Amino acid sequence: MHKLAGLIILIGFSVCIAGCTQATPTEAKRTVLKFGTLIEITLFGVEPELAEQALNQLEEDFSQYHAAWTPWQASPLSRTNQLLKTGGSFSVPPSMLPLIEQSKLLSEQSQGLFNPAIGKLIRLWQFHKYDEPDIKPPEKKLITELVKQQPSMDDLQLQGIKLYSKNPATELNFGAFAKGYAIDLSMQYLHNLGIKNAVINAGGDLSVSGAHGHRPWEIGIHHPRKDGVIAWLKARNNESIFTSGDYERFYIYKGQRYHHILDPETGYPATDTSSVTVIHNNAGVADAAATALFIAGPQRWLGIAKNMGIKYVMLIDTQGTIHMNPKMAERIHFREDHGFNIILSEPL
Repeated sequence: MHKLAGLIILIGFSVCIAGCTQATPTEAKRTVLKFGTLIEITLFGVEPELAEQALNQLEEDFSQYHAAWTPWQASPLSRTNQLLKTGGSFSVPPSMLPLIEQSKLLSEQSQGLFNPAIGKLIRLWQFHKYDEPDIKPPEKKLITELVKQQPSMDDLQLQGIKLYSKNPATELNFGAFAKGYAIDLSMQYLHNLGIKNAVINAGGDLSVSGAHGHRPWEIGIHHPRKDGVIAWLKARNNESIFTSGDYERFYIYKGQRYHHILDPETGYPATDTSSVTVIHNNAGVADAAATALFIAGPQRWLGIAKNMGIKYVMLIDTQGTIHMNPKMAERIHFREDHGFNIILSEPL
């Protein structure tokens, strides 16, 4: 990961910032490696002393968020998961409470497609080790057993700060929400300091504030099957743009491709979708919605987007078709050689 760090902005993940490698004297930047990705913070037009203060604090904050919300090491999240197994009531760690509260609502709105309660299923697939040479899919019977237990956020009973689970199969993993929520907290900190022009780019998922000098922040959307971008758009003030793609973490086993976005209803990687890009003014919502709409696929995305209050969606399916709502179509600029069919939905 560290060897590739200098290439991430150049080769892109799901989204990249046009011209982001060209720093100017009025920019201040800091890059940190957290949440399994590089997080680049860019401040524009900020006095050097204030910029240094802000960047130092955000670097510390991202380290704390990662340490609190990782399921792979000793953390408040891993302790919460251990206590959930007992079936008894316990006091939720303060760092976990807002994630649980917001995720319960988002899970309900997504009809359970955004489901942080499937931590055991995520652990079973081991996609955090996707680049290891001996990784392979878990046994079918193990997947079936977990799916039958139907862990969901509805199993979590929250009364004040007291929490318990009605389902012993519940294990929390906020990989589809924590990064967005951390970006929201970080942007709020910058606003509190009076910093108006900034972008936080976490492996291609990002939030923007203000503008880049006299021009807006320009965002490129990665082609799901080729190097480079398929389209771009201009981000508006206080918008978050998140993409979920089947190319982000995957491996090939016996000629079959397995990606990391799991469908809670089947226990297997979701089919039919290559990538989903959403725009929202809340990064946590955008993060969760990108995952939920990816799983929903070309047949179900529109209803889920309406439920979650998402107004801008572009879904690229595995058959070479782009699905998007009219408002998103007004903002997207495609490469002339993109090669996809485009279907416009009814308005969101």
